[in-house]
Amino acid sequence: MSKIDRAVKLLHAPLNVLPLKLLAVVIALTITGLLMWEPQQFAKDIGGFSVGLAPLMIWATCSAIVFGMGFVPHRWYFQVLFTPYIALPILLYILGLRFL
Repeated sequence: MSKIDRAVKLLHAPLNVLPLKLLAVVIALTITGLLMWEPQQFAKDIGGFSVGLAPLMIWATCSAIVFGMGFVPHRWYFQVLFTPYIALPILLYILGLRFL
């Protein structure tokens, strides 16, 4: 195991708790459900799908599902790619845009 691999595992260790994983799945499924139910209304509520927001929302949703289901990629760079440290704030921001 390389130093980078150990550092990434150590960085993600505090997030390896069931309530946070459940929260990630619930947030991701909520955003997915809102988007699938009424896409035009969802887009209007969050201020439209921009070139940056739409891919970030897709990536963050996928990352939250990967994290929430407990899948841990073997390679450190995939762990960094699917990190909940970035995905969860993005999803919370989108939910904030929708409900506030």
